[in-house]
Amino acid sequence: MTDIAKDQSYLTQEAYDRLKAELAQLTGEGRTEISRRIEAAREEGDLKENGGYHAAKEEQGKMEARIRQLQHLLQNAIVGTAPADDGVVEPGMVVTVEMFGETETFLLGSREIIGGEDDLTVYSEKSPMGSALMGATRGQTVTYTAPNGKEVEVKIVDAKPYSAS
Repeated sequence: MTDIAKDQSYLTQEAYDRLKAELAQLTGEGRTEISRRIEAAREEGDLKENGGYHAAKEEQGKMEARIRQLQHLLQNAIVGTAPADDGVVEPGMVVTVEMFGETETFLLGSREIIGGEDDLTVYSEKSPMGSALMGATRGQTVTYTAPNGKEVEVKIVDAKPYSAS
């Protein structure tokens, strides 16, 4: 796996395609629909006291922010196939670790890999722990410096490719 720059994110081809379709929907149908709703609310009269107008404008702002986020993400994405099931920690892997005497399982990578369809915790490969885990293998113990300055020891119990099923 190549090094990922600060503004880049690893995405599977499936996640990239899903996000590209979402962007197309938002910039096409989504913008048309919100424009219609704003115009209909505007025709109702006084904009100062028009709750429908203000709600539609707020929704438009959120939608435009999501469009910018998707455009940036897709422009800077490193698109790859799902990682190999070889126990090596890399973006796109579901990693189980032991730390502080407890076991935790999470996806290493971007939340966009799973979309909103899974409640799996996600840690960035750019985070202190994610950076320390990159390239490590099952059974290996790594140490990283937490944001509070303390050294944290993490043992990799398992690492397998994320699957939406």
